[in-house]
Amino acid sequence: MQTIKVATYNIHKGLSHFNRRVVLHELRDRLRELGADIVFLQEVQGEHTHHAGRYHNYPEGAQHEFIAGEIWPHSAYGKNAVYEAGHHGNAIVSRFPIVRSLNMDVSAHRFESRGLLHCEIDIAGGQYVHCVCAHFGLFAKGKRAQTRVLIEYVRNAIPPDAPLIIAGDFNDWRNQMGRVMSGELGMHDVFHLHSGSPARSYPAALPLLRLDRIYVRGFTVLHSHVHVGGAWQRLSDHAALSAQLGTI
Repeated sequence: MQTIKVATYNIHKGLSHFNRRVVLHELRDRLRELGADIVFLQEVQGEHTHHAGRYHNYPEGAQHEFIAGEIWPHSAYGKNAVYEAGHHGNAIVSRFPIVRSLNMDVSAHRFESRGLLHCEIDIAGGQYVHCVCAHFGLFAKGKRAQTRVLIEYVRNAIPPDAPLIIAGDFNDWRNQMGRVMSGELGMHDVFHLHSGSPARSYPAALPLLRLDRIYVRGFTVLHSHVHVGGAWQRLSDHAALSAQLGTI
């Protein structure tokens, strides 16, 4: 059995609460300490032309490339929200080669730009894992539509026997997606499998709501963890989640 460690994190565009300071350097350090092989990132700033002038320590280039550095040599970015000063979206960074990637716009309306980033990753010389990084909207009607798009996409684009990880920020505080993902795709949340209920991940200072998920198919769950407290709560408004998985 091969094991891989994965993590998901909504990085809040690399800025602290109320956008007072740049936290990308600390955020990068904390993520690297996790030792994850594949990291699913949401609210990643691909470009912002004003930040370098506003913040003295704002790094050059895309945020996911800054985070990845030499630790995760392979990455993919899905541009979702585009505006005059730049754009942001989802990203996946990986120790293993990403052999193909595709980004899909699943925005339910013009006020929330959302997407699905799908990567096929070769974890062991021909052993492929499909990874989908998702960020869903805040409103129930939009989330239902985005869930439907996700299900249909997985059914049409990913073989049913292929190992699959879908992770991200689903804004699912009512815990409605778990039943749908299980019934429609045979996927299960790693925290539900490991400890009996989805993780509380928001707000990071005192997590009460279950917004973020790591769903898997074709894996056993060896360990799962919510990263809160200490330096973590001074970074994003979300907690990071990680899981150690074993291939079946």
